[in-house]
Amino acid sequence: MASTSSSTLSISSSSTLVDGKPPRQTPTSSPQCVTLPSLPPPPPPPQTRPWKTTAFCRKIARNVMAMAATREAPLQEVAATAEITIAETPEIVKTIQEAWDKVEDKYAVSSLAVAGFVALWGSAGIISAIDRLPLIPGILEVVGIGYTGWFAYKNLVFKPDREAFLRKLKETYSEILGSS
Repeated sequence: MASTSSSTLSISSSSTLVDGKPPRQTPTSSPQCVTLPSLPPPPPPPQTRPWKTTAFCRKIARNVMAMAATREAPLQEVAATAEITIAETPEIVKTIQEAWDKVEDKYAVSSLAVAGFVALWGSAGIISAIDRLPLIPGILEVVGIGYTGWFAYKNLVFKPDREAFLRKLKETYSEILGSS
């Protein structure tokens, strides 16, 4: 019992240091140190890719040298593209800029935008919580499909109903945006 050894585990009662601390002295002889076989050394790093690394570094060096040689040409190209970019701003951006310039109370509009974002974020959280409940998503999906079918039957299937719906849509559009 003082010393047990096997192929993978060796228990000895020698008085060696464990974790840099002297062993405890006990009146009975009990195992104080457990030794395990050592691991084999790590394999050497593979030497199969040095040529790839060297080729990549050479390619980068060539690109840097080529860019340094033609330093003035890219600056002229960048200036030309900047002029084109400034000249070709989309019409929607111009419209938004004009609308923002017309706004007198920018603080209130900014506050409404932030409140809208917070409301959107909160409603997304609520929808996510509802989606995790059992049976509720399935029931809501059936209700949505039923309402879509009812709406299509009531407003889109027959020509007179479709024309009345389109007329109502155009009236609402003109009320919101004004006469355009």
